[in-house]
Amino acid sequence: MASPTSRWRGAPWQGSLTAAGWGFVGTGAVVLIAAQLMGRRDLLHLSVFLLLVPGVAWLANRLFRPGLSVDRASDPPVVEAGRTAEVRLAVGHTGVLVGRLSMAEHLPASLGEGPDFAYPGHTVGSDGVSRYRYQLACAHRGLYVLGPVEARSTDVFGLAEQRTRIDYGTRLTVTPAAVPLAASVLSGLRGIDGVIATRMQANPSEDDVMTREYRHGDPMRRVHWAATARHGQLMVRQEESATSPEATIVLDLRRDAFPAATGRPAPPGEWAPGSPEFEWAVTATMSVAAHLAELDYTLRLLDADGALALSHSPSSSVPDAPDFSGREGLAQVAEGLAAILPRGGENGTAALAPHPDEGFGDLLLDRIEAHRQRGPLVAILGRTTAQDARILAPAAASAERALALVVTDHPGACRGAVQTLRAAGWLAIEATAHTRLEAAWLALTAGTQSW
Repeated sequence: MASPTSRWRGAPWQGSLTAAGWGFVGTGAVVLIAAQLMGRRDLLHLSVFLLLVPGVAWLANRLFRPGLSVDRASDPPVVEAGRTAEVRLAVGHTGVLVGRLSMAEHLPASLGEGPDFAYPGHTVGSDGVSRYRYQLACAHRGLYVLGPVEARSTDVFGLAEQRTRIDYGTRLTVTPAAVPLAASVLSGLRGIDGVIATRMQANPSEDDVMTREYRHGDPMRRVHWAATARHGQLMVRQEESATSPEATIVLDLRRDAFPAATGRPAPPGEWAPGSPEFEWAVTATMSVAAHLAELDYTLRLLDADGALALSHSPSSSVPDAPDFSGREGLAQVAEGLAAILPRGGENGTAALAPHPDEGFGDLLLDRIEAHRQRGPLVAILGRTTAQDARILAPAAASAERALALVVTDHPGACRGAVQTLRAAGWLAIEATAHTRLEAAWLALTAGTQSW
């Protein structure tokens, strides 16, 4: 599937003489001086010619400027980190082409050098549009701007040139790549049918929860004889209502949890990633989401303050979506994680004022409690104190299983938080940016506190 194309009529041309043109001007000036000193009319004619030629070339470039347009599309428009995208360009013009015309595609430095190509190209359609394509290796997640294309027009002698940028560029979204995780860590949480049974409990008696009065047409095989004897009338087992299993992922976006994620602003069109610890946390979130989606869980992504985590992401196509399910939902999660940064960080810069709700709060606990016992709770945390952990610790009682991956820049820096969470029933482990994610995931059930 190709991305929406970028189309824009060019900016104003900016002209100048080339090195060869300035050579003509310099030579003409020297010959003119020599003609004056020596009184040679022939040298005077030569100097006028040398000075006139670059001027005529510059004027011709100004008068015969083609109108250029470009369409750009990337396939796929959203690519996973570590994979390759194919970029297609279609360049056309109106007006008369005089001299030579070349193009150069500008790319962010992290994506490498953009290609140069001559115009018209080798592949020209019946509509006169030249088509080009090139491969782009996408190593890291982020939002990138491909382009603009810069056109360079010179006269037939190469004495004068005109330059212009002929489009705004096209956005390319690179999502984090998921790491395969062992299924044994979450084994035993789901039923055979892949659903969670829910019962509306009106009375404390288990028989009363499971039974109701006999109705005409109910099969006799559903009669609950123990409840029938107790109530003195026919009682049948009621069908349990089944709901899809749900999983909650908490991605820590507190600015103080990843202090090294803030840095100098990125150049226009360039993407500035977070700290190694935050990048590890994003990869962990993507991997856990992919693992849970494969097990048919509906996903819910929350921030440490209880807000929707992807509402902070400039790359999210559905920032207000409360949950995600299926392949489409996982793709939306991946797209949202492409450009997510800690709160207060905007493309590598940090806001001076802290977030008003910095830290764990009641909203987070309330939202976890609202989906009590419907599936696992996975928290991917940055630098966390024991006091922060005490606030989050009670959430374990609302989940079938609570797991926490705490990533920090110094081993042992969050040992107190890990101990607090484990004491409250969490499976928790401390990791660093150098820890292999799949190893840390397996270590959650191994009893170790750091990896």
